[in-house]
Amino acid sequence: MSGVFQPRNRQVKVLATLGPASSSEAMIARLHAAGADAFRINMSHGSHAGQGALIAAVRSVEQSSGRPITILADLQGPKLRVGRVAGGSAVLVKGQAFRLDMNDTPGDAARVHLPHKEIYAALAPGDRLLVDDGKIALRATTVSAHAIETIVESPGIIKDNKGVNVPDVVVPLPALTAKDRADLDFALDVGVDWIALSFVQRPEDVAEARRLIGGRAALLAKIEKPAALDRLEEILEIADAVMVARGDLGVELPPQNVPPAQKRIVALARSVGKPVVVATQMLESMISAPTPTRAEVSDVATAIYDGADAVMLSAESAAGDFPEAAVAMMDAIARQVEADPGYHGRVHFTAVSAGRSTAAAITAAAADISLAIGARAIACFTISGSTAGRAARERPSVPVLCLTPSQITARRMGLVWGIHAIVTRDVDSFEAMVAKSKRMALRSGLAKGGDPLVLIAGVPFSTPGTTNVVHVVRLIGDELKIY
Repeated sequence: MSGVFQPRNRQVKVLATLGPASSSEAMIARLHAAGADAFRINMSHGSHAGQGALIAAVRSVEQSSGRPITILADLQGPKLRVGRVAGGSAVLVKGQAFRLDMNDTPGDAARVHLPHKEIYAALAPGDRLLVDDGKIALRATTVSAHAIETIVESPGIIKDNKGVNVPDVVVPLPALTAKDRADLDFALDVGVDWIALSFVQRPEDVAEARRLIGGRAALLAKIEKPAALDRLEEILEIADAVMVARGDLGVELPPQNVPPAQKRIVALARSVGKPVVVATQMLESMISAPTPTRAEVSDVATAIYDGADAVMLSAESAAGDFPEAAVAMMDAIARQVEADPGYHGRVHFTAVSAGRSTAAAITAAAADISLAIGARAIACFTISGSTAGRAARERPSVPVLCLTPSQITARRMGLVWGIHAIVTRDVDSFEAMVAKSKRMALRSGLAKGGDPLVLIAGVPFSTPGTTNVVHVVRLIGDELKIY
């Protein structure tokens, strides 16, 4: 897969989840044409055969379009669930006593099986247990190795196998279950570009996943547990990117605490130059309606104004009635926000430390130069993608044209703000770099004759980590004829 293709004319990326409503190659092609830069495969659902078919369909669309497409495999993570309930459900009343225990017989209105011994070891009197996405809230009164006595604080109907959240403690569960390890092996074997790690609690969770991945994919840590917020800086040091996973985060935190948490995660990721994805319920009403609510549009716009690298669709594109319209709406919101004359100022609300390295200083200077001279793009040659990533962290006023001989690198750029990645042959001299940068900028439509272009690169060439050159050129119209 290679080729020169037109840019999206927006900087933020769109990540769309695939599912029953978007499983055919034809629909995936339509979602891609509508604006999806990356696709999420939810490893919680379906078989490896079905997931493999989705991945093959994405790669086929990629081949047809000539544009690198990013695939993210989202691991399920440890799922805590209650056992069965006699008759399938039971009504819990506010203020009543209710017990969770290790007895695997069907439960009732007085008790239910909780088959996770780790919770019994971690919980203490006063801690909460939230059942069924927080619809039922229980407060522990006494805890032993085999039973947890609670008082029902938020009543409701408890049903078979509903999920349990314990927001007040760190449960000593591995972030990777046996299923996750099998799914991870499969995803790496079929060549996905990013792995999303669910229910991260500690930096050690991320370190273990990174060890298992062994560089075969980039690693995104999903921030959906209060414990992860407490150690966010350490997690960001190890992960390649983070996601504001507002689904479970909104269960374990009071709803009013989620927006400040989102702002903090985005700002901290921005400050250290790691990509950040904002996800969950962004255009939720479009699961069943052809247009979103105004509040949802504002929610997406806020994430874009804050400088998120990507915004994500979940059920809207995976199982909704209007998957193509949802992607097109996300694309339209992004274009409108980025056309706002105040956008460039707002997106720099977070101070980004350039660091003390030569590469960081060069990319920061390139952003300043491009603004000062009215350049149309910043072009860089990169093998690993690190130079392009550094340029993007500065949130320059122009796109970053990432020229790379690595298809793997080009695909990973689909979650990074502002990068237009093209797979092309490597260069072996400064003159060849200048000539190819100018041709690619013209062919892709990022610039036209007479426009200035800022180049960044490393000399000697083909040596990762040597970004040390910033150079300004002006394009002329007949450079497309030079080969």
